[in-house]
Amino acid sequence: MIDINDLVVINVDNKPGFYARIEEINPDVKPNWWQVRILALTFPAQVFTWILDEYQLNGADFTIGGTPLRIDPLPSLPVEEEQQEKSREKSGQKKCDEAVEKPADGMKESKVVSLLERRRK
Repeated sequence: MIDINDLVVINVDNKPGFYARIEEINPDVKPNWWQVRILALTFPAQVFTWILDEYQLNGADFTIGGTPLRIDPLPSLPVEEEQQEKSREKSGQKKCDEAVEKPADGMKESKVVSLLERRRK
């Protein structure tokens, strides 16, 4: 289920329409319905409130003024995956640096030419 501060994509006519952030979810007068305050990440930003039921918050289709809409959550990488990805990038950079410093077997050492030094001459 979509929760407060989640980033979502609002699909309009079965096509991605705009991104938004869920600001508030408050119970409505009707049971099992919710007042959902949405910040549309458009230019200029817009804030509006839709009254939705549980199914619509979970990605079911609905209409407003005859226009078909659907709210889909944006997938986000968990913090651990982001940290692993960053460490992989760093280790990949280290491997690249090592490859530059140490020539492969059977290859002679190549000289690195600085373009900055070359311009000064």
